[in-house]
Amino acid sequence: MRFLHKGKASSHKESTGRAKDMTKGNPTGLIFSFALPLILGNLGQQLYMITDTMIVGQGVGLKALASLGATDWIYWLVLWPVQFLTQGFAVLITQNIGEGNEKNIKKSIAMSALLCLAVGALVSVLFPLLAKPLLGLLKTPADIFDGAYSYVTVMYAGTLIVMAYNMASAVLRAFGDGKTPLLGMIIAAVLNIGLDLLLVMEFRWGITGAAAATIFSQLAAFLYCLFMIGKIPAVNMKRGDWKLDVSVAKQLLKLGTPLALSHVAIVIGGIILQFVINGFGSLFIAAFTATNKLYGLLESTAISFGFATATYMGQNWGAGNLERIRMGMRSAMKLAAVFSVSISLLMLAFGKNLLLLFISSANEDAPRVLELAYQYLVIMSVTLMILYILHVYRSAIQGMGNTIVPMIAGIMECVGRISVALLLTRVMGEYGLFFAESAAWLGSAACVTPAYYFMVRGRALAGGKEERAVKTCTCPR
Repeated sequence: MRFLHKGKASSHKESTGRAKDMTKGNPTGLIFSFALPLILGNLGQQLYMITDTMIVGQGVGLKALASLGATDWIYWLVLWPVQFLTQGFAVLITQNIGEGNEKNIKKSIAMSALLCLAVGALVSVLFPLLAKPLLGLLKTPADIFDGAYSYVTVMYAGTLIVMAYNMASAVLRAFGDGKTPLLGMIIAAVLNIGLDLLLVMEFRWGITGAAAATIFSQLAAFLYCLFMIGKIPAVNMKRGDWKLDVSVAKQLLKLGTPLALSHVAIVIGGIILQFVINGFGSLFIAAFTATNKLYGLLESTAISFGFATATYMGQNWGAGNLERIRMGMRSAMKLAAVFSVSISLLMLAFGKNLLLLFISSANEDAPRVLELAYQYLVIMSVTLMILYILHVYRSAIQGMGNTIVPMIAGIMECVGRISVALLLTRVMGEYGLFFAESAAWLGSAACVTPAYYFMVRGRALAGGKEERAVKTCTCPR
């Protein structure tokens, strides 16, 4: 009956403290103002990841750069499910904020924290033991195996810290606060650069030092975000809020698990892709690594618009504002189109210069690596709009409480990536791998885009039936 009581949520907004009310005002301005600090924050995160790669590539060499690249997908096997599990948890928090239910807000945050603690601790202990078998399964070349093993082991061991930061950021975004995660990421970026220079260049710890710098930087960002969460009145937790509530935990897992599984499927496709890539040798791996680090810059704005869209949709879905949901989607797509086209043009114009940041010109194989990397970058830049469509529609569906469709979309992405990796390479050789990402985006976007319109139409029909039932009711009062 929420569509018949559109004022319900807004009357409770003061009780949620610093929550940014996205059920009122211009959708374009709200989404952009919320996304902007997230964009800057994601760029900051990409900055320190790129810094790792630059220092390793320039200061240690192409073999070390290839070692980093060889770990990408097996690290994302942990990172992406962790990130999207916390995003799923945030859906319930956001909808509770939209409804103005302070008790449920506290309970959903507390149960999310407990689940993150359990999952993060388990992964931090288990996956370092699996690092060597996973690298062996991918047939990682012997000349880069030891470096890859050292790097990914440290990253796996720091999973609890990474999960804690992602959960803290998700809570802040649910309250409409995109500035605090930005400041946290600035702190992390500055600290990471300093630690990289110290551990990699001064202490000569190689890529192990780069991994340690990343984990310590994430810890600093988490502690800052946690401190700021403590200032939100609605998160003034009492002992009773931390008592295990099985029903709430089940709700959170019902929302978060499909998103985590969808990205497990995506990563499985990527691992198979990495297996094929490894067959073309360390130089090809180095080229792929250089472009994949720039891929973070390509995607960072899409991720930010996705977060903003999820928060906007979650609050309005919780408040029952269906018309604002439609308006918000139109606004999000316009913004995504402008940014994706602009970034594509910038990459086509300056991509080679950016790739040279990772590839040491002193190496005799540098021209070949640069040529391969730029060809890959061009294909991803031309098809970038598909990625932005995917993020906006997938995040909208998540914000509206449906995490099953994104799971199916993740499977579609996996299928697209594997199909291209295994089939096109038979026809085009190594160049066929350059189309794997674009094919994966297209398959996933084809799943989530129509699903959004079915959800909105279904909610509208359900709301209309409820309204007609109220009007025709002749029951005595």
